[in-house]
Amino acid sequence: MRTGNLPDKSRTQYIFNAALTAVGAQVGCITLIIVFSALFIGRWLDQLLGTKPILLIILILSSVPLALVITFKVAMRAVNRIPTPQSSDKQTHSQKEEETSE
Repeated sequence: MRTGNLPDKSRTQYIFNAALTAVGAQVGCITLIIVFSALFIGRWLDQLLGTKPILLIILILSSVPLALVITFKVAMRAVNRIPTPQSSDKQTHSQKEEETSE
């Protein structure tokens, strides 16, 4: 969709939604990569060492918290990069505090 014909508010909302969609896709791909890596490495190590399901189960179970931590970090970094749409007549909380303290 081209954003050239949209009004400023709709264009800003479109860009914001596109950024959030990209973050969601990135988080999903990272999670899949971590879990499938644990799966294949676990199977390979079990075949190599002859410990059939033990290492596979350990790596799969340990990949879940790892995926959650990495997902959180990636999502927070991306959210901090996304500019939030603010109208010019609204002031932020910190701006209001500065004016009252003066």
